[in-house]
Amino acid sequence: MSVLVLVLAVCAACCLGFGFVLQQNAAERAPLGDFLSPRLLLDLVRVPRWLAGMGLMVAGMALGAVALGGGELTLVEPILATNLLFALALSRVRTRQPLGRQGWAGLALLAGGVSAFVLAGEPRGGSAVTDPLRHWLIVGVMLGLALLLTLCAGRFRLTWGPALLALAAGLVYGVQDALTRISGRRFSAGGLAELLTGWQPYAVVVLGITGLILVQSAFETAPLRRSLPALTAAQPLAGIACGVGFLGDRLHTGPAALAWEAGGLAAVVAGIVLLGMHPAMPQGTGDSGRERELERS
Repeated sequence: MSVLVLVLAVCAACCLGFGFVLQQNAAERAPLGDFLSPRLLLDLVRVPRWLAGMGLMVAGMALGAVALGGGELTLVEPILATNLLFALALSRVRTRQPLGRQGWAGLALLAGGVSAFVLAGEPRGGSAVTDPLRHWLIVGVMLGLALLLTLCAGRFRLTWGPALLALAAGLVYGVQDALTRISGRRFSAGGLAELLTGWQPYAVVVLGITGLILVQSAFETAPLRRSLPALTAAQPLAGIACGVGFLGDRLHTGPAALAWEAGGLAAVVAGIVLLGMHPAMPQGTGDSGRERELERS
C-alpha cells in the first residue's frame, strides 16, 4: 500500500466532506422548481457558498483521480467513504453538538470497517478484463439502476426521494471513478493523444455533470442527513464492483479473507448510517414550508 496514495485519498475525502456541507447549505435555498433540472446549477452558481463547496469538491475529485492513478479502485474507494467523517466534523463546529455514543460508534465502525476491508483484502492491481461484454454489462447495470432510482425519486420527492437520488448519484460516481482510472491508464500509456481518442474521458465529464445534478437535487429537497449517507455508501460499493469486475483489481478470496472483507463493508455502511443520522448533521431550515412548496409543484 502506497503511503502517498493513502494521503491523497484522505485529503480527497476531506475536501469532499467539507464541500458537501457547503453545497447542501446553499442548495436547500434554491428554487424547488429546478428539481432534477440543469437550471438548478445555473441558480446555484450565483451563490458564493455553493461555489466554495464546488471548489472543494473539484479539488477532492482531482486528488481522488491522482490517487486512482497510483492505487487500485478497491483501495481508494473505501477511503473516500470517510468523507462523512469530515462532513460531520464541519457540522459539529457549526452546531456545537458533542459526538456522544452514536458518533463514536459510527466513527469506530467506519474507520474499523475500512481498515478491515483493506487489510483483509490487500487490494492489488492486475490485468484489466478485455471482454467488452463484461465491461458494458457491469456499467449498464450500475447506470440502469441509477436511472430506475432517479425515476422512483421523482415520484416520492417528499419521502424517499432524496435518499434515492443520493443512491443514484453514488452509483454514477462509482462508475465515473472506474472510467477515471481507465483514462489515467490511457494517458500513462500514450499521453494526451491516447487519452483524447478514447470515449472514457468524455463519459467522465457527462457522468460528473449528471451526478452533480442528482446530488444537488437531493440536497435541495432534504437535510444532509437524508442524502449524504446513501451517497457515501453507494459510491464505494459501485467502485469496488467495477474494480473487481473489469479493471482487474484483485482481493484475497480465501474464506477468512472474504468474511473479513464482507464484515468490513457491512461495518462501513453501518458506520455511515450512524454518522449520517447524528444530531450534528445539518437538519435544514424551513422543511415544512419547502414540503408544501414541493406539493404545489
